[in-house]
Amino acid sequence: MTDSPQAEAKAAPFRRRAEITFASIGLAGAVVLQGGFAMLITRSDEETLLTGVVPALRDNGVQISAAEADVALNTLAAWFGYALVLVALLWAVGVFFAHHRPRSRATGWWFAGAGIACLLGTQLLLYPIAFFFFVAAALFAVRKPTPRRTP
Repeated sequence: MTDSPQAEAKAAPFRRRAEITFASIGLAGAVVLQGGFAMLITRSDEETLLTGVVPALRDNGVQISAAEADVALNTLAAWFGYALVLVALLWAVGVFFAHHRPRSRATGWWFAGAGIACLLGTQLLLYPIAFFFFVAAALFAVRKPTPRRTP
């Protein structure tokens, strides 16, 4: 007697737990660093920016004048914030497809897109965070799903 297709799917599950874990670590890092920077800058007044953030930037080699600091930092914070939203959307689509179609290797492209958005959205500053998204995408390409049993 042969099993039904639903019984076969339950008998040989294939999960993308490692891929989702790496991508989730990447998203958590992006939320903390990108979102933290965006929130810090947008919630600070001009005096706090001039006394706290601008001297810290100057100590790290960024030449920024006091006159253009407010506009430049708020623009950068908005760029980081929009990029974070894009990264989160691409992560969510990737996780959705990883859960619903774990045998498809094309799902890795969503995580690669999240890594590229993280890189470009932070102007290549968060390459260690984007690395997690690229590892997740690479695991989709490398890990082969276990074959389904045929009756």
